[in-house]
Amino acid sequence: MANLKDIQRKIKSVSSTQKTTRAMKLVSTAKLRRAEELAKRSRLFAEKTNAMISELASQIECMKIGGIENRAFNEIEAPKMVDIIFVTADKGLCGGFNMQTIKAVRRLMAEFKDEKVKIRLRGIGKKGIEFFNYNQVELLDEVVGLSSAPDMDRAADFIGASIQDFKDEKIDGVYVVYNGYENVITQKLHVNRILPVDTAEFDCKDVSKGSLLELEAEDSEKMLDSLLTKYAEYNMYYALIDSVAAEHSARMQAMDAATNNAKEMVKKLTVQFNKARQESITTELIEIISGVESMK
Repeated sequence: MANLKDIQRKIKSVSSTQKTTRAMKLVSTAKLRRAEELAKRSRLFAEKTNAMISELASQIECMKIGGIENRAFNEIEAPKMVDIIFVTADKGLCGGFNMQTIKAVRRLMAEFKDEKVKIRLRGIGKKGIEFFNYNQVELLDEVVGLSSAPDMDRAADFIGASIQDFKDEKIDGVYVVYNGYENVITQKLHVNRILPVDTAEFDCKDVSKGSLLELEAEDSEKMLDSLLTKYAEYNMYYALIDSVAAEHSARMQAMDAATNNAKEMVKKLTVQFNKARQESITTELIEIISGVESMK
């Protein structure tokens, strides 16, 4: 027969956990509202910036405008080394949110290793950094606290080293991997090539028909470099914004599931307690009746 005190202790413990997970869900819900609004406002600007940069790259690639030989706007054949920047959360208790990003990074690393491409790994977020450190994977650069509190200046500083190394031809590509916000119940994994700019989706026939952007051979290389830098920096910043919204969404779902599971466990333990209590009462009654009968 189960010990009544042990069952009561379990019920109290699970009920306490239920209160904690419910409170964490409410906190994540409040944070999600703010992060979701910021992500929505920033998404349009990021999309327009990326479209503009991609169109410039397409004009350079398709129209072969003379005098412009910026490697960021051209496909690089047989890359030798690339930077992979990942974004994870600083905290856990958000389901498989962090592990999805980590798995995507490992897959990308395996693909490059198969192609004999060297990799430099840069990490944002405590959970991802801890994972790769534990598995003895070298990180070129790492930062904690940025994924939970996105900041444009810090984001620009972090990706700035990769941008400069790409311009100096020390590396041949920059990739950003993160789990982004799709909606309240869905996160979307992103593996974005920031440099060189991807022109695969553009058709040269469409580019040659004309564009709102007019690119001339006399355009300053410094102007293109400035646009390129701002584009890469904002993509890094937007990845942080999108990731923190997705993190709160994932944690809200995880805490909701944990609260429901705790509620169900309390119900089962309560039934178990009532059965044990009934058995105990029945046993006592049998003992009393047996004692009375033996005295007759």
